[in-house]
Parts: sequence; C-alpha cells; structure tokens
Amino acid sequence: MTRSWEATPGRTIVAVFDHGDDFSTALNEVCAEHGIRQGYIPMFIAGFATADLVGTCERLEDPLAPVWSRVQFSNIEAVGGGTLAWDEAADRIAPHIHVAVGLKEHSATGHTSHLLGATVQFLTEMIIIEVAGPRMSRRKQPDLYDVPLLRI
Repeated sequence: MTRSWEATPGRTIVAVFDHGDDFSTALNEVCAEHGIRQGYIPMFIAGFATADLVGTCERLEDPLAPVWSRVQFSNIEAVGGGTLAWDEAADRIAPHIHVAVGLKEHSATGHTSHLLGATVQFLTEMIIIEVAGPRMSRRKQPDLYDVPLLRI
C-alpha cells in the first residue's frame, strides 16, 4: 500500500560541515540550531575520511530481513540524500540517509547503502528543506523486523 500526503515546505537551510566533523553530530547541531524537527535533504556532496554503511559479506539467514551490520570505508567521495523526522521516544531528530560512495584509491569503485556514520574529510555541503506540515515521525514497525518507518 502506498502512503502519500501533501507537504508544506518551510525554510531552506544551507549547511557546511567542516573537516574532521562527525557527520551525525553536525547534522543534529544544524537541526537543533534552526529548530528543524522534520524535512528532507534533496542532496548533499561530501568527502569522508571514514564512513560506515549498512552491509555485510556474510550469507543472510533471512534475505527479506533488513541488514543491521556495517561495512567500513575510508578516503571516499559521497553523494546522498534523505529524510528527517522526529523520534518521539528519543526526543531527537531521526535521519534516514542513503549515500553512494566512491573509493578514491580504488578507481572510485562505488558502493550504495544506508549511512550509519561518517567523519568529514575537507567538507560536506548540504541543503535541508524543512517540512512545515504535516508532522512527520519515525517509529519502529514491530511486525516488519522493527524497521523505523516514516509516519504522519
């Protein structure tokens, strides 16, 4: 079943994360500074010294279940985007961000997955579009492997 709704855009925030910044911490700080509780990131470009993405090299016991393990990369270029919703239980922003990364010293070999964490190398340039309404949250879906899904 498809879920959709009309969203009312709010402010547009341009953010630059600096060399050595923790990506998640910087994103949380920008959202807190501007009072952003929900929105979307249409795209960002980044250099990452290190990044953890969802992935595994092991056989999956349940191929339909989400993968919760991480693979680690270093010295990469990235392009990404995602959504921002409010996690009511944790009382904080709950980002859902995916990236495509290229390993610089391996002919820019690419990987794409959910971003779990990263350290900025040189900079990250990002645009955040606030969603003024309706209210967006992210809650775990117990009957779907506890995947946190976007809710309105």
